Amino acid sequence: MASRILAPSMRALQQTASMAPLRSSRTFQSSSRLLDASSVAAAPARKPVGAFRGGMFGFLLGSTFAGAGTYYYILEEYKVSNELLTEDIYALQAAVQKIHTYVSSLEEKVDAMEKKKK
Repeated sequence: MASRILAPSMRALQQTASMAPLRSSRTFQSSSRLLDASSVAAAPARKPVGAFRGGMFGFLLGSTFAGAGTYYYILEEYKVSNELLTEDIYALQAAVQKIHTYVSSLEEKVDAMEKKKK
């Protein structure tokens, strides 16, 4: 049974193989204009950039950008922390001033009470 199924496909394969020589292959030809070397413009000579030189340049450029970004980030963080510290110092100064006025008023009251007892 398997031979009956494969038989038509083998025939079709043989027919396509026999038709292959009838097809013509393409030949490669060049015109006289393409063969003329003077009409072809030469590419301008470029100085090659070596891998080491390009790698060093890229590394230095990337390091510079990363360093500049880090510098400005740290500078901004320093300003923010400095402002917070200044605000805390002013708040502490105000609290000390309130305590000073409260203690001085208590001392005046104590002095006044001692004068009354005498």
